[in-house]
Amino acid sequence: MSNLKNLGKVTNYLFEYSPEFLEAIENKNPDRNYFVKLTCEEFTCVCPVTHQPDFATMKINYIPDEKLVESKSLKLYLTSFRNTGIFHEEAVNKIADDLIKLLNPRYLEVEGLFSVRGGISIKPFVNFGRGEFEELAKNRLASHNLE
Repeated sequence: MSNLKNLGKVTNYLFEYSPEFLEAIENKNPDRNYFVKLTCEEFTCVCPVTHQPDFATMKINYIPDEKLVESKSLKLYLTSFRNTGIFHEEAVNKIADDLIKLLNPRYLEVEGLFSVRGGISIKPFVNFGRGEFEELAKNRLASHNLE
């Protein structure tokens, strides 16, 4: 674990999108299928048009293969969206893309439960599955209930 850049060190927060924060650690149980469920209840970004703040609970669930996301690096990465102008739908897709690139998981889903602003709440959901988990991804997306 000594190759990790942030764990156990003084935190230097950045508030603009910074995917370089993301780090992976070895999955010690790669022959087992299991879910890792991560919830960030303090996700923030800003509207790219009005620059008003947006608040969300970000849910990330995945079935790992060889790698796991290191949790402090995920915290720093998610915090880096704080002053980033981004639409809700783009945010969940960007998070999914970055985690897929980092982890090459068997299955991954990201859901943003954004707070009401202007009388509307937006709750985008994106998922990905490879190999035997492609069917799971199709089924979860088809039956996903956003409420």
